[in-house]
Amino acid sequence: MMPSVGVVVPTRGDRPGPLRAALTGVLAQEYAGPVEVVVVADGVPASLVASQVSGVADAEAGSEAGSEAGSEAGSGAASEAGSGAVSGAGEAVRSVRVLGNRRAAGLPGARNTGISVLGTDLVAFCDDDDLWLPGKLAAQVAALEEEPDAGFVSCAVEVEYGDRRVPRLAGTGRVTHRHLTRSRMMMVHSSTFLFRRGWTWVDESAPSGQNEDWDLALRAAWRHPIVHVDRPLVRVRWGSSHYVGRWADRIAGLEWMLARHPGLAAEPRGAARVYGQLAFCHAALGRRREAARWSLRAFSARPGEPRAAVALAVAGGLVSPRAVLHALHRHGHGI
Repeated sequence: MMPSVGVVVPTRGDRPGPLRAALTGVLAQEYAGPVEVVVVADGVPASLVASQVSGVADAEAGSEAGSEAGSEAGSGAASEAGSGAVSGAGEAVRSVRVLGNRRAAGLPGARNTGISVLGTDLVAFCDDDDLWLPGKLAAQVAALEEEPDAGFVSCAVEVEYGDRRVPRLAGTGRVTHRHLTRSRMMMVHSSTFLFRRGWTWVDESAPSGQNEDWDLALRAAWRHPIVHVDRPLVRVRWGSSHYVGRWADRIAGLEWMLARHPGLAAEPRGAARVYGQLAFCHAALGRRREAARWSLRAFSARPGEPRAAVALAVAGGLVSPRAVLHALHRHGHGI
């Protein structure tokens, strides 16, 4: 029998259209094993989220809804999605339930809430504004099954921004800790994560949830190289992120990563990238002195670091941070 898979979909309830599309992409996967979807309402009533997805799956607000997230538990247990069967999946069970975040408020707590209620063999993440493409689940499970010592698998992505879609490949079938230290490897994205249950948890101390996925990937790769299916099997939709433009939160998240992962500062290329990002965030906030200080550190670690140069241009008023991000996002890149 194929391993059972639990899929955690966190949501704030403010993107009902993309959420419905995300669930449709998960439930449409042609995979012979059972798939259980847990939608975690973070900071909104679970009953509200259940009503938003009722056309996709007959989900109800589960009795587990947490009061610390401000959720209201609906009546009854979790219900199956539609009839429970998906065309082309044989007798495979598909079920969906909605519950409230009962751990720390925010994305890490919402993910961990989902993990904690699942009893499946494998756990996967899908953000509420992303889309699993056909074949994603089957390909990743097969890749993981080929490596019994591995516990974590990712895949390449397709970045959608406006009317453009740009594939982002890793160029490797194994993502190591060094890969993730030298580069963020954005294709190792949270919506691509699939891992053995019990292998890892999300760190809820991440400031405002910033970089929780990068931290998780680094910890997973330290334990064993991440198995990577280098085909774009997830569509990552940029443009509606809750994190873009929250410059102070991004600064806190990057400083948290530097403190939590000292190896980032020891790798010149990786250090320059983080320092350049810090310079850019400070510049976006109008903190010219801090932007200059971090730019100097970036240039010291790696002469010619482009993020530092861009940060100085923003600090000098030559270009706006929004214009920079728009240009980068159109090519499938971030700062």
